[in-house]
This record gives sequence, structure tokens and C-alpha cells, in this order.
Amino acid sequence: MPGTPFERLSSALAGNAALARRAKLAALTVGVKDGARTLAVRIGETVAVTEGADAGAAFTLIATPETWAAFAQAIPPVGYQSLVGMQRMGHLRIEGDMVAYGRNLIFLEQLFATVRPDAVAETPVAVGTPTIEPVIGRYLRLDFKGKPHRIYFEEAGPADGIPLVCLHTAGADGRQYRALLNDAEVTKRFRVLVFDLPWHGKSSPPPGFETEAYRLTTDLYVDTVMAFCRALKLDRPVVMGCSIGGRAVLHLALRHGDYFRAAIGLQSATHADPGADTRLRDLGVLFRPDVHGQEAAAGSIACLISPTSPNAERWETLWHYMQGGPGIFLGDLHYYFTDGDLRNGLLDGLDTKKCPLHLLTGEYDLSATPEFTAELAKLVNATSFQVMEGLGHFPMSESPAQFRRYLLPVLEKIR
Repeated sequence: MPGTPFERLSSALAGNAALARRAKLAALTVGVKDGARTLAVRIGETVAVTEGADAGAAFTLIATPETWAAFAQAIPPVGYQSLVGMQRMGHLRIEGDMVAYGRNLIFLEQLFATVRPDAVAETPVAVGTPTIEPVIGRYLRLDFKGKPHRIYFEEAGPADGIPLVCLHTAGADGRQYRALLNDAEVTKRFRVLVFDLPWHGKSSPPPGFETEAYRLTTDLYVDTVMAFCRALKLDRPVVMGCSIGGRAVLHLALRHGDYFRAAIGLQSATHADPGADTRLRDLGVLFRPDVHGQEAAAGSIACLISPTSPNAERWETLWHYMQGGPGIFLGDLHYYFTDGDLRNGLLDGLDTKKCPLHLLTGEYDLSATPEFTAELAKLVNATSFQVMEGLGHFPMSESPAQFRRYLLPVLEKIR
């Protein structure tokens, strides 16, 4: 294999204890088709790459030499940043045991990323004196939909500041806004409030949840946000949401536009692109007893993160997904792909003069793509729209420093 990027896989485990431990547990053979050539990648105590097909391969990754070359670049182009990303875009085909593929998604992404040249070393995070962050965490108890709820939220900023309510992505929680809560420039004038949806993060599911199959709907999402805002008696808040939250701000502006000062949609679109990887969802790998659903969730969304995002922030974003409740990510996707779809004239009543709407979308998002957001911006005459360079589907979490470059001017307009 001299001269091919796959030769680097043989040394992938060196110096990476976590990857080496996972390789032992994976213990499988993966076929790789690079045009006319087939390779066998045997994973276990070591990783061995040999020419030729292996009849015992669990599945085979099939792509053109040009596709693999794009994937192997230090900074791959949009759509080539991960295995699942290439699969979503139709650049990569998987043949074989799809459950085995789904079971090992996050490991395979990490393993195959080693075919790229070594990244430029990032500046180590400075270790200073012990510091207490200016973030306050509390629980809000309220009766909602006929049941008592215990909702966790964090806030920072002056009590009389402009309320800025932040909505997290599907299957995650409010930790995605950790940097924003600690941004002194933002919290000087805004009271930033971030809550975990029921069933998510540190918010409890309602009593009797053990008999329910969680499924997020438009009505449930909108009513939850409004119940939170009204319980805290927020005066003309700004609402900002990402992914499912970016869809929710559209529903909120449509139904309650006279209540909100403005809406900020991160990765907003009328609908989401399901991609060419729907077989994974069809097989239920996000919620089945023989698959770690939360690791599969992290593996499925890793393709939406920009390859230029700092490694520490990338992995903390994935960690939030690994910690989600069983079936919660899947339940949120019902809203994202089905119930929350806003096509077919459903946005006709959204008045951006009554509730200004600002749209920010990362260039590496393969789900709510920049093209989808551009269509939305034109459809509703958005107050502003910008594509964020070097960012993906989770801008506030995957690269907070890059994200604030785009957010601060929007907040200043609103202020």
C-alpha cells in the first residue's frame, strides 16, 4: 500500500490508549474499496492493512480514489469531513452488516481520521488558579401538560439585562452554551438563560416516563419554551436556538412573534436533509439493545462538525451526545424530520418586522445546509443571514471563539 493514505491506519493505535482499548473490543475486519483496489483492515490488538478482499469482513466501505483523497486531506472539503458525512452525501457506500457499522460508528470515525496528515498542534488550554464561573444553576418546578416537571436551567448576566433564552440541539443539553454563559461581553447587557428540555441533561422526565415512548412534537416544544419564559416572567426575551432549536425559533416567531424581541436561528431551515445514511435510522441503531445508542448518536452527528473546530471542543460536543438518555435523540428527530417540517406554505404568517429573525449557518453543516437556510431567508425576508466559515452544525459548542465573531454583531443589532 505504499503511497496510499490507508498505510497510516497501521500506526493509528500508537499513543492513543482509548482508541487501542476500543479496537480490542471491536475485533472486526473492515473492507475498503478504493476504486478497483480492495483492502482488508483487520482490527484488534493491532490494526493491520493488507491488499485484497477478506471474506470475513463485516462490511465494506466503497468510494472512488478521488473521494478517499478528499477525505484524507488535512482540511477536507465540505461533505468529505467524515465517513458518515460522505455516506450522507452519496460519496461513500456501505455494503454488509449495517448494524456492525452503526455499532462502531464513533470508533471508525476516529480510526479513519488518522489517514490525514498530523494536525498542527493546538495551543494547550492554560491551567490557572481555581476560578468559580459566574454561572448560576437552578431548578424550576412547574406543572405542565398535566404533570409536575423539574427543569434545570443556568443563567448569567444582570437580572435587568435583555433576556436571551438559548435552546440546545437534539439529544443534547444546555452545556452546549457553556462559553456563551461565560462571555463577559455578552453577559454585560444580556441575561443569558439556558434550560435543558425535559428528558434532557439535568432536567427530569415527568412522572410515569417509564411507560412512555418519548417523542418531541411541535406543540410540545413550543409550549415548553413558552411555559419556561412565562414562569420566569421574562419581558420581551430574545430566543436563540440551534438545530431543532433553530427550527423551534421559527415556530415561536410564527405563533408568538409579538412576545419575543427577536429570534436568532442557528442552523435553521424549513426542513432537514435526511441524507443518504437513512439506513442507519431505519435499522434503529440509535435505540436497540445490541447497540450503545448514545455512542451511535455521537457517531452519526460527528459528520456535522467542521474539521477546523478545536479538538477539545469537538470532543466535548460529542461527549454530550454520548451521555443522552436512551431513545431521546431518536425522539427529538421525530420533530426535526417530520412533525416540525415547515414547507408547503406553513411559514406564510411569519412577520419578521414584528419579530426580527437573524439566521446564522455553518458552512460544514450537511443537514440544515447553507443552501437550505438561504432559501428560508428569502422565503421569510429574514432580517439578516450569514454563512459562518469554519463552523458546522453546533457553532456555539464546537468552536465558541469562531462563533462569537458572528454572534456579537447580531446581538448588538438587537440591543
